[in-house]
Amino acid sequence: MVVGLGPAGPDLLTQGTIEQIDRAAHRYVRTTRHPAASAVPDAVSFDALYEQAASFDDVYQGIVEALVEAAATHGEVLYAVPGSPRVAERSVELLCADHRVDVEVHASLSFLDLAWVRLGVDPLAVGVRIVDGRSFLVEAAGSRGPLLVAQCDARHVLSDIKLAVEKPPSARVTVVQRLGEPDERIFTVAWDDLDRSFEPDHLTSLYIPELAEPVAAAFARFDEQVRVLRAECPWDAEQTHHSLRRHLLEETYEVLEALDELADDPEDGYLHLEEELGDLLYQVFFHSVIAAEHGMFTVADVATGIFDKLERRHPHVFGAVEASTTDDVRANWEAIKRAEKQRSSAMDGLPVGLPALAFAAKVLSKAGSFDAGIDHPVDDETRFGAELLAVVVRARAAGVDAEQALRRTASMVVAAYRAAEGANPDHVARSHEAREMNVATPSDEHGQRGTAV
Repeated sequence: MVVGLGPAGPDLLTQGTIEQIDRAAHRYVRTTRHPAASAVPDAVSFDALYEQAASFDDVYQGIVEALVEAAATHGEVLYAVPGSPRVAERSVELLCADHRVDVEVHASLSFLDLAWVRLGVDPLAVGVRIVDGRSFLVEAAGSRGPLLVAQCDARHVLSDIKLAVEKPPSARVTVVQRLGEPDERIFTVAWDDLDRSFEPDHLTSLYIPELAEPVAAAFARFDEQVRVLRAECPWDAEQTHHSLRRHLLEETYEVLEALDELADDPEDGYLHLEEELGDLLYQVFFHSVIAAEHGMFTVADVATGIFDKLERRHPHVFGAVEASTTDDVRANWEAIKRAEKQRSSAMDGLPVGLPALAFAAKVLSKAGSFDAGIDHPVDDETRFGAELLAVVVRARAAGVDAEQALRRTASMVVAAYRAAEGANPDHVARSHEAREMNVATPSDEHGQRGTAV
């Protein structure tokens, strides 16, 4: 049995809630830090979990486990939470999703009911969006307001809200604190003073009438720019998914090149990386715009899809699954992926467009201890392929990325060659000509004349 303690003192408890509390033999409250907690006598609180757990998710999962165990022991228990059980109550959400127990939720007043009265706002008439202050950037994305921001219980939460908005609004923000309590406060602050002019607590919310720009406006502007280019630029208008393929590949490799430069010159390297990531992002938006023209998906669908997928494939973060090591995480990921894709073979879905060494490493990671048994290659190409595969096997055993290792070594050759060109260009030119002639001569029995670079 789950009941809500309402937004303030015991005087705002519903009659139904009072009756459920009275008849319950075993009572639990999420926290005693609520004005109406005293209305649940002889209750066990979970306040200690907030001190012991590493995160709020751990707190809520711990509450669920304790309640499931209590229900197994006592048959029926009562769990009381602040406000309404169905408004911003993660522990109730997790409890209702747990198949080990049957959950009955009773309605009660929410802090929202008092907020609309105090603010003089009809949320339906003005289209208020309710978001969690701790995930403001995600939940408020694309919105200009009005916004009611709950769970603003710390200065760092207020600072994160400020940082999420690129252009400060001109209108003042209304702060509501401890609604329904004797020390209730409702006042306005300038945007710049949001995280420094008052002390937030667990009963603090914000009402933002209007923002100068939508949250995450940069992405909205960029999406619009890509659409304009598609409509008005002749080159952009001619492109197809297929024609953009080589550009996507080039931009990807340029990002990899920028990553390689970070170690040598971090400051300029990050500037280069920022630029190249922007070029790659353009490709993502461009393909999404073309897909939207065919009625298939938008860039918002892409973002929603990856958001949902990451949540599904990280049950150890967003759910109740335990995964204490990287190997556990990888095993969970592959199992969930196979179930989602309904693949019958571990080799299904291999990205065959990868560079050969990277493709080989991916194949080996999927194959595990399987031995293909390529013992007697029938030609030079197969023989060299088997030797290269053996190198990749040794590299994986040593924890080395063969693709990256070869790329790095080849880059060292480039650097050495350039240095030699600068020191003695004539000698290098003659050596290059001699090497070209050497390559052009008939090969020896192994198909090579020499191995010098």
